[in-house]
Amino acid sequence: MTDAGISKTTPPLSEQLQAFVGREIGAPDVARDPVNEAMIRQWCEALGDANPAYTEVDAAKASVHAGLVAPPTMLQAWILPGVEMARPMAEQRQDLQKQLHLLLDAAGYAAVVATDCEQEYHRYLKPGDRVSATTVIQSISAEKATALGIGFFIDTRTTFRDQAGEEVGWMRFRVLKFKPHQQPAPVQTGAATPAKPTRPRPPLGHDNGWWWEAVARGELPIQRCKDCGVLRHPPRPMCGKCQSTRWDSITASGKGTVYSYVVVHHPQFPGFDYPVVAAVIDLAEGTRLVSNIVGVDPAAVHIGMPVQLSIEAVDDGLKLPLFRPASV
Repeated sequence: MTDAGISKTTPPLSEQLQAFVGREIGAPDVARDPVNEAMIRQWCEALGDANPAYTEVDAAKASVHAGLVAPPTMLQAWILPGVEMARPMAEQRQDLQKQLHLLLDAAGYAAVVATDCEQEYHRYLKPGDRVSATTVIQSISAEKATALGIGFFIDTRTTFRDQAGEEVGWMRFRVLKFKPHQQPAPVQTGAATPAKPTRPRPPLGHDNGWWWEAVARGELPIQRCKDCGVLRHPPRPMCGKCQSTRWDSITASGKGTVYSYVVVHHPQFPGFDYPVVAAVIDLAEGTRLVSNIVGVDPAAVHIGMPVQLSIEAVDDGLKLPLFRPASV
């Protein structure tokens, strides 16, 4: 009770959440570096994007751009904060969005998953442009029941501007902040033993569900454009070369080589056996796939190493395309 005899109560969670809607999360995020050729080249190498307008000076000058430009999908990359993102949220620079997530954490909605993203680009960025971004919490849904658990869908809208303050694009990003379903209790056989955690399940949708169904049958499909024949992975609705939306698929032979890899020791997440060899595999058909290499001493893995597909059940109900050293 207060001195005036009026009790103060905490507003319901739904009211607390709606107080965040429509507000900017904080000061604009300003790119630490201007748009530059080195980052563009590294991005294109990592994604296998061979568009000469991004990396070849002479070809770019002869194009409609009259010079090098950055891939539009790099828009958010210019303002990312770097290794700070790997720190616990409480140790990061605080803003309204992080306060929102901490509020939901405290209420038991401690898990989060990205659900979808929409972007629009107004112009190509060129070397020397300096990007800034302002983010607004656009909407927070009522509590929803989902396959992952009950929670709230949070939409943010980020507006990207150049050094002159002109808008160059925007992004709507949606996450689900939820309470995970409780895992079933282990069968009691004498001393209580905790059930072994399972690996996270891949999010399934219209554009990739067919791919995981094929993997479950023991196949590794590669999506193919029906108009220009270009192979692509991961699955997506449009061809990056000719923009056709017509596609079919071929079945990969399973042969490949290691393009790059890392050996993950920490942090350790439930459901994995460490160390984990995470690798980018060059498939014989010409596309790349991120997977794990198993059945080998991590110290023996090397770039260029021949590998062979092995679709394996990693736990009940989940098969993954893994790779093992190819027998000579």
